Amino acid sequence: MGHAIGLLSDARVALINPEAMRHLLDTQPRIARALSWATLVDEAISRDWLVNVARREPYERLAHLLCEMWMRMSTVGLVADDCFDLPLTQLQLGDTIGLTSVTVNRVPQRLRAKGLISLRDRQFTILDAARLKEVGGFNGNYFDRERSGSALVME
Repeated sequence: MGHAIGLLSDARVALINPEAMRHLLDTQPRIARALSWATLVDEAISRDWLVNVARREPYERLAHLLCEMWMRMSTVGLVADDCFDLPLTQLQLGDTIGLTSVTVNRVPQRLRAKGLISLRDRQFTILDAARLKEVGGFNGNYFDRERSGSALVME
């Protein structure tokens, strides 16, 4: 791979023998379709993030990231009452959205002042999801297999 993967929490990582993976994909078409769909989602997210970093202002970038993280965490049951933990330092957050840590320090203050989020001890609460999505130019359709029109919907 041309990039690294980091973890923010505990996880199990497994290495899969390439031959075993080929056999799995050849004999389990549902898994093959799911992995194909996951690849399409990854490509859509990559395109969205190219736009996010290249064309959006810092305020919009953070709004977009928070919407995406809220959606991802909701999918796996890590959002309660529109709150989720985002255990990133300002430096890590800045690296994620292409901003200096000084700018990252100011942007959440603006989102709070506009009544879009609250932030306490790295826990974000989305106060106005519709406006936050609008500010961040976020639609998240690439997460929804049914609305994305993908023929790779798992059965």
